[in-house]
Amino acid sequence: MRIALVEDNVSLAKGIAYQLRDAGHSVDILHDGDDAEAFLRQEGGDLVILDLNLPGKNGLDLLADLRERGDPRPVILLTARSETEDRVKGLDAGADDYLVKPFEMEELAARIRALGRRKGVAPRQLIEIGSLKLDVGALQLLDGETALDVPRRELALLAALAQVKGRTMSKASLLDQLYGAGSETDEKVIEVYVSRLRKRLAGYGVNIHVHRGIGYSLGSATA
Repeated sequence: MRIALVEDNVSLAKGIAYQLRDAGHSVDILHDGDDAEAFLRQEGGDLVILDLNLPGKNGLDLLADLRERGDPRPVILLTARSETEDRVKGLDAGADDYLVKPFEMEELAARIRALGRRKGVAPRQLIEIGSLKLDVGALQLLDGETALDVPRRELALLAALAQVKGRTMSKASLLDQLYGAGSETDEKVIEVYVSRLRKRLAGYGVNIHVHRGIGYSLGSATA
């Protein structure tokens, strides 16, 4: 799942992002309301974790604008305020859930899973890749009805390539998909994942093509 984390407390944001990335999510970190507004207008993603108190545009206004333009992404509000009135304002503005600081990461993870299941009622999206099928929502690679044992990061990379339908993606773009914009992860990790995936998929009529100096694309083993 790709998550936009909008939180002005840098240390807290890093801590949350570390835990979420460790759980297999990609995380885009924004510390300012104005920057977050521009990012959310331009970038896709699956879920937003949004602090109410932000420099620039505040969280409630960001949320209201998000819903006003018809953006359906689930939003979890983070707030230091425990008053009922503030929670009601957030829910009325279109939030799907909220957490009052301080909170346990296990609770945030549970809220994310719950929203993911709610989103999961959408029609199943299967993409044919050689003799395999990729279930994009469940992030599973299927050989018939059997799910192959492939690490989630590698599956996320495969899904990113599959969804651009043969177009080339740069290492930087893939890194953003896997870890989120602004991640300090080295681009060389993409080379490692691609190498592993090419070996795993070689027997299934699939190949990840390397375009030196440009990036990678997905195609048949004979292309």
